[in-house]
Amino acid sequence: MLLCGPGVAAEPNYDESRVPAYTLPDPLVCQDGTRVTNARMWERRRRPELLWLFEEQVYGRAPTRPPGMWWEVVSEDRQALNGRATRKEVTIWLRGDRGGPTLELLLYLPNGPRGRVPVFLGLNFMGNHTVHPDPGIRIPTKWVPADRAGTVVDHRATAAGRGSMASRWPVERLLERGYGLATAYCGDLEPDFPEGWKLGVRAALSPAGTNTVFAPEAWGAIAAWAWGLSRAMDYLETDPRVDARKVALIGHSRLGKTALWAGARDPRFALVVANESGEGGAALARRRFGERTADLNRRFPHWFCGNFKRYNDREDDLPVDAHQLIALMAPRPVYVGSAAEDLWADPRGEFLAAREAGVVYRLYGREGVGVETQPPLHQPVGQFIGYHIRAGRHELTAWDWEQYMNFADRHLRRP
Repeated sequence: MLLCGPGVAAEPNYDESRVPAYTLPDPLVCQDGTRVTNARMWERRRRPELLWLFEEQVYGRAPTRPPGMWWEVVSEDRQALNGRATRKEVTIWLRGDRGGPTLELLLYLPNGPRGRVPVFLGLNFMGNHTVHPDPGIRIPTKWVPADRAGTVVDHRATAAGRGSMASRWPVERLLERGYGLATAYCGDLEPDFPEGWKLGVRAALSPAGTNTVFAPEAWGAIAAWAWGLSRAMDYLETDPRVDARKVALIGHSRLGKTALWAGARDPRFALVVANESGEGGAALARRRFGERTADLNRRFPHWFCGNFKRYNDREDDLPVDAHQLIALMAPRPVYVGSAAEDLWADPRGEFLAAREAGVVYRLYGREGVGVETQPPLHQPVGQFIGYHIRAGRHELTAWDWEQYMNFADRHLRRP
């Protein structure tokens, strides 16, 4: 929503005829005007430059891995889900001390295949116990958001929430197709409200703690969540059943934005999926369609760095846009999913960003979405940049997952 005055918002634009003329920043032109002509130039010059711009102007700077970080497997059931899976719960001590923050990782691995298996990794919104009704999953003890069903009491999860978001996490289907699933609650890293940083890693890793005054380029919540995905990857690299060369990162909505930024920063992720990530994710900001930069910064002031607020109602001044974020995954495969009724996330803007990222993939001799116009409903396109738009609303559905697994089959199961 466009801010028209203090606390006043205009109606969002959902009319293509009202999308203004805009010029996208060229992924292949460096800030000094030098044109990138090959993959080596991209990797050595332009890619680091774009990462720095996104870090300084959008998501904020995150720290490196803490030197004392460690983990322990706190539970393991090799006959979970009627013998179909091994369920592990891993506590990652992010600061290295038992009094510091933890990331509680839930991992399901199929019992059928021998050896190491590919894994989908993604953060969840409400706690690991919501992913599946499995009674063996521990209930989180940290702050969680209230829910309409009343399964949360005083911002604490209860057993009533078991499996409440299982529709977004088709565990049995993933296992059937030979994939593992790893997930953690985003609130382990930072609860999702403006003062939530005081309960999360941004305070815990700062010498000033809850008295921290953030610099304009300091990390926001999305960068904190993305940082946590890399810490989960640190563990997955050590698990003897996980093929760490074949970890696919997935996220929905704000966690889709998170997946894109994590995938851009950490090349260990072999494949990245952003489901309906919208503004601040896969949708082009310059289109001013649906949600806009000012909407993000007004409604969720904690998500991005302070510098990002400079671009409220000034999207053309932003030195980067979503097509360049997607391009930062190159040459790794990336998939963008949209929904027809999710106009707030600008499905067309997501497609156009995915299409325009293809120029970078071509430096590696790899095809992007492979089409010029947005495909019809339920017709996935793309080689190394996948895209689909399905009927329906803002959600992560079983149909979406089937397309993402099909895409992963092509790229992660090759010899």
